Amino acid sequence: MVDAEKRLLANALEDVDNQFFVLLSDSCVPLHTFDYIYNFLMGTNVSFIDCFLDPGPHGSGRYSVEMLPEIEQRDFRKGAQWFAVTRRHALLILADHLYYNKFELYCKPAEGRNCIADEHYLPTLFNMVDPGGISNWSVTHVDWSEGKWHPRSYRAIDVTYALLKNITAIKENFRITSDDKKVVTMTPCMWNGTKRPCYLFARKFYPEALNNLLKHSSYTST
Repeated sequence: MVDAEKRLLANALEDVDNQFFVLLSDSCVPLHTFDYIYNFLMGTNVSFIDCFLDPGPHGSGRYSVEMLPEIEQRDFRKGAQWFAVTRRHALLILADHLYYNKFELYCKPAEGRNCIADEHYLPTLFNMVDPGGISNWSVTHVDWSEGKWHPRSYRAIDVTYALLKNITAIKENFRITSDDKKVVTMTPCMWNGTKRPCYLFARKFYPEALNNLLKHSSYTST
C-alpha cells in the first residue's frame, strides 16, 4: 500500500502546479465546498498527517527491533493513512529510502505482530524528520466508534443532514489507545493557531448513499 501511495505521489508531482496532495478512497466524500477545501489547505504550510503514540499491541506492539538502529521503538508512531501533504513533504516522501526500506522489510501483516505499514510509515517518518511540520491529525473523518476491525460504513438510510452537519462541526480529534487502559485523548484541531473544524472529507459511504448525499448537498455551504 505504501508503495502505491508513493507511485501516486510521483505521478502527481510531475505537474509543477500541484502544491497539495490528498489521499482519498472511492468511499470518501467532501464535507465543504471546493473553495473552502482549497483555502484550508493552501492557507497553511503544514501537512495533515495523523500521528500519535499508541503503547498498545496495535501501536508500539507492531514495532520490530530489526528496524534498529535507524528507528527506535520510542520513535514508532501510528496514524490514519488518509493524508494531505504539501509539495515539499511529498518530495520528502519520495526521496526517503532509508526508513521506507525498514518498513518494507519488517512491517508486514503476520501472525502475532500484525504490522500495517500504511498506518505507521508516514507517522513515524515525520515524527523523526519534521515533527513540527505536521498537524498530527487527518482531515478525513472516519468513525471507529463501533469498536470493530473496520470503521463504520454509511448506507443511504444513514445519510441525513444532521449526520453531515455533526461531522463538519467536530473540532477535536479523538484517539484511543489499544492497550488494556484504553486511554482516550481529545485534541483540538488547530489551524494556524486557531481552533477550527477538523475535517474536509469523510468516509466510508456506500455507492447507494450518493442520492441522499446530493439531496443534502447544502451541508457543504459553510
